Amino acid sequence: MSRIKEYISAPFYPVDNYRLASGLFLKALAVIYFAAFLSLAVQVTGLVGANGILPFHEVLEYMYQSQGASAYLYKPTVFWIDSSDTALVTVCVLGCAVSLLLLAGIQPTWSLIVLFVLYLSLLHAGQTFLMFQWDILLLEAGFLAIFLTRGANHLLLFMFHWLLFRLRFMSGVSKLASGDPSWSGMTTLNYYFETQPLPHIGAWYFHQLPDWVLKGGVMLVLFSELVVPFFIFLPRKFRLFAAGFTIVIQLLIIATSNHNWINLMTIVLCLFLLDDDLLRKILPGSVQRYTALEPALESASHGGHKLLRNRFLLPVFAFLIMLSSVVAFTSMVTNSRLADSLKQSTVLIRLWGIGHIYHVFPNMQVERHELEIEGSDDGVEWKAYVFKYKPGPLDEMPAFIVPHQPRLDWMIWFVPPRSERMMYWFGEFMQRIHEGSPEVLGLLRHNPFPDKPPRYLRVKAYQYWFTSEEEREATGNWWRREHLGQFPYVRPRIP
Repeated sequence: MSRIKEYISAPFYPVDNYRLASGLFLKALAVIYFAAFLSLAVQVTGLVGANGILPFHEVLEYMYQSQGASAYLYKPTVFWIDSSDTALVTVCVLGCAVSLLLLAGIQPTWSLIVLFVLYLSLLHAGQTFLMFQWDILLLEAGFLAIFLTRGANHLLLFMFHWLLFRLRFMSGVSKLASGDPSWSGMTTLNYYFETQPLPHIGAWYFHQLPDWVLKGGVMLVLFSELVVPFFIFLPRKFRLFAAGFTIVIQLLIIATSNHNWINLMTIVLCLFLLDDDLLRKILPGSVQRYTALEPALESASHGGHKLLRNRFLLPVFAFLIMLSSVVAFTSMVTNSRLADSLKQSTVLIRLWGIGHIYHVFPNMQVERHELEIEGSDDGVEWKAYVFKYKPGPLDEMPAFIVPHQPRLDWMIWFVPPRSERMMYWFGEFMQRIHEGSPEVLGLLRHNPFPDKPPRYLRVKAYQYWFTSEEEREATGNWWRREHLGQFPYVRPRIP
């Protein structure tokens, strides 16, 4: 009987050799939360405010009218109380403030609960602008962190390992399952640096590398996603290798891509592969004293809360996360009707921010199509609207903006294939420009019609390429381009 009891209790035993790693993770998570909320604060009203591209209050009204009280369950957000522009910005600012509380170690458990609720609310408010891998990754990591504030136990440590494994391995499997010839032919990096959504200056330099180096880079990526993730569950030396290799890959991605905070979050998750014995050797004493979690208090009241949280709630949520992620992954890989029906049965779990699957860049774009919006009052003289970050002027150096996530500039990249979902929001965006919405125009760098909106609008499509070293030296340009025609009356980009 005692052995059975010990076996059942084993997952809840504390892992004391990860207190420094856990504390460092919480500090880093606070910084990433702060960056995510701040990034949204400066653009949320233009995206989903009352005069934004996709006003969220209209979504809430429609859902309540069509679903009644069940809408609260399927759209978990504090904006049911108030969805005004003031409320949207307030939630972002409050998220920044609570992130600083977490960074300072003030009421960490409650801070993490509030941060999760606020970001989940923004996730649903953001609609198509926030349904991305990094958003759900931040949510699930933040949710698991709620159970971490007094230290990790074996079950919680496994759940962090499972999250990192899913992020890496599922991304690799999705590349193979997609059947994309650039991955099987090892030519992905011949296109990636040039065709990714928002490249920065590092991408131009990496694009100049010889083919054999680029092919070797593809092999390293596939190895890091299909083989290295299994090292997470092996003995210590394998885990350390997995952490080191994964961190190097993420740093290379940061050196070539503006992928907001997803690579930083991946690096931070690798902390759970580095035990305190190693961290004590590489971190300064001042950092160790600032970040290490204190041993759990033994008071009855605090112990009771911890018992409820880690012995009862954690197993329940761990089961839900495992169930949802395994079912969704099976559906993605098999494409079977049975798996898809199971996936639908766990959709509610994912709507609450946990148990997702990850599939980073399963398909590689081989062409870069850019859209340029122009306005005119007479149909003769046309003036261009200029975006803040996406490629436009040929001589403008691609900017490094990590960890900021400019949602409009990013989403424009998805429009050229002309899917129904993308064309809908793009049409709404064009309508807001035609109306002269100050919130939407505030998302742009330059509005050529500051006094009143133009009478006519048109969209020109171009294909962009990076210049070569010789072209760059001769012209001073980072890009060259070719006019394809007026959008959408041009060939779609595939994929």
